[in-house]
Amino acid sequence: MGEHMDCSNFMEHVFEYLDGEMTESDCEIFARHLQECPPCLDEYQRDQALKALIRRSCGCEEAPVQLRTQIIASFTSITVEYGR
Repeated sequence: MGEHMDCSNFMEHVFEYLDGEMTESDCEIFARHLQECPPCLDEYQRDQALKALIRRSCGCEEAPVQLRTQIIASFTSITVEYGR
């Protein structure tokens, strides 16, 4: 990700940060950008609130078996096509 993050780079990685999918050093860079950039902090807080709302609203529902099967099959299909 680099030592400096611009706002467009921030937007590309905001959900990685929210989901805890970044390395520790990238998290530090990301957090530093949030401290220094009020517009990105606002965007981060909106995305964080949206994820929390979705989690509360949909947390008790489970996808139908057929849908889960189709999604898993599409992953397999994508992997096979990519591996060619």
